[in-house]
Amino acid sequence: MAKTTIEVDGEDVETGNTYDKYASKNPVERKLMDGFFTALDRSLPATDPARILEVGVGEGEVTARLAERWPDATFCGVDLPDPELAGHWDGKGFSPLFGDIGRLPFPDGSFDLVLAIEVLEHVPYPELALAELSRVARRDVVVSVPREPIWCAANLARGKYVKDLGNTPGHINHWGKKAFADLVGRRFDVRSVHSPFPWTMVAASVRSA
Repeated sequence: MAKTTIEVDGEDVETGNTYDKYASKNPVERKLMDGFFTALDRSLPATDPARILEVGVGEGEVTARLAERWPDATFCGVDLPDPELAGHWDGKGFSPLFGDIGRLPFPDGSFDLVLAIEVLEHVPYPELALAELSRVARRDVVVSVPREPIWCAANLARGKYVKDLGNTPGHINHWGKKAFADLVGRRFDVRSVHSPFPWTMVAASVRSA
């Protein structure tokens, strides 16, 4: 499981490991991902979005899933420069941009729905990142992160990252369910909080001015 380090705003940021959990054939991991996607489906807005942004596209599985749900929507994706990760985007029908969550290249209120799935645990300044998501969002936001300390304990239970006490490479922020919901609530109106093991997923709405 390789990892890549790039410079963002003068700081080295690990893009994390390149293990593709979405394509895993392990039955336990498949069960976990089923729970994750069920929570995602429940977090999505009832009103169909016309323009959707995913920040931190990863392997592109989330955007591909949303494209099946809303085939008439316009999709845009952003992720850090990582050629190995970009290889996963081939054949998925969209071409994400390389960019930084702290300086998204879009005007204010550009998107009806903005997602940051498994992103904020990697970001040096998560509150500033949430402010940027709020700036480009017109209506709805869905964000998720690993749930601590469960995530690290689960890694240790399967013998992963033992020297780092179970912390996945690149994870520099750690939140429990309430702490993460409170963080999002400082910037948005929280609509729902889901706990698919071992994640926290928050659906929220942009506050009216």
